[in-house]
Amino acid sequence: MRTVGVEEELLLVDPETGEPRALSAAVLARAEKDDAGQDVFEKELHEQMLEFATHPQSSMESLRAEIVRCRKEAARHAGEIGCTVAALATSPLPVSPAIGVNRRYQWMEEQYGIATREQLVMGCHVHVSVESDEEGVAVVDRLRPWLPVLRALSANSPFWQGKDTGYSSYRSRVWGRWPSAGPAEIFGSAERYHRLISDMVATGVILDDGMIYFDARLSQQYPTVEIRVSDVCLHADTAALIATLVRGLVETAAREWRAGREPLGHGVSLLRLADWQAARSGVSGALLHPETMRRTSAEAVVGALLDHVEEALAGTGDLERTRAACEELLRRGNGAQVQRALMERTGNLRDVVTECVRQTQA
Repeated sequence: MRTVGVEEELLLVDPETGEPRALSAAVLARAEKDDAGQDVFEKELHEQMLEFATHPQSSMESLRAEIVRCRKEAARHAGEIGCTVAALATSPLPVSPAIGVNRRYQWMEEQYGIATREQLVMGCHVHVSVESDEEGVAVVDRLRPWLPVLRALSANSPFWQGKDTGYSSYRSRVWGRWPSAGPAEIFGSAERYHRLISDMVATGVILDDGMIYFDARLSQQYPTVEIRVSDVCLHADTAALIATLVRGLVETAAREWRAGREPLGHGVSLLRLADWQAARSGVSGALLHPETMRRTSAEAVVGALLDHVEEALAGTGDLERTRAACEELLRRGNGAQVQRALMERTGNLRDVVTECVRQTQA
């Protein structure tokens, strides 16, 4: 059974005002002091961010428990220095992001200017094990049209600098400013994949292969495919759902490859439209169907995704639980819908943040 790991980026905020706090260095120092050698928490581009990585898991129940544990540990460490954590993909309240003191981050600021300074966005990256680079690239090629559905399900960033953006995932619009971000072409082989990466680095536009920000890529560090489209999810249950769907997509793609089925040949231009539509409407409006690239209801597109991965989910015992979780998310709404409902009820973005802090750690 394929193992799955999750990386989540959390926003550090003041527990009373909800305003972002640039305290990641202090939180990391506290975490290292309390749990030396655990290596769970990591520094990110901005000082208002904190990242953690779970251990690989085969059971989705165990993965969810790991996400909950890491969130609570992050909140504990943050609380000891006077802040807390929120699983918000952008800050609803106005913020002046503080870039970390790090040679790499300083290079990025000099190279990309305001695009770097405004990158205070929090994502959820899912790693799924693969047997080889060849299998991994075959999987990446076949995942492409299904990734916008994950974007829609995970969307959790409707507010930016104190205003409603009109998007469900505005994080994805900010993230897309990187020159190497977004959907990629079909590679066809690991050799072609690695050659393109080398050519991209050789341009000098990006610093190294760590800045390959494709929606799906081979991991630099692990024998995994890394899926990078999701906003950090407000609820741990949603993060676990996204991870389960990603494993189903990876297994389904690998089976298609072994059976000699070619990937759907949608060009990058169509994939960008599907991604934009998912970011705009989330699951509250129409999406582009991954197979036809025509507008279809979100419910029907999520149903198509479940049908696509049904055999893989049944094989791991996750099918019924995943169907129920998708139905619950469509009923309750994703993080963007929850945030907007809170804003409508309270009329105050500070209250939105403080309630999201509570839900993050529930």
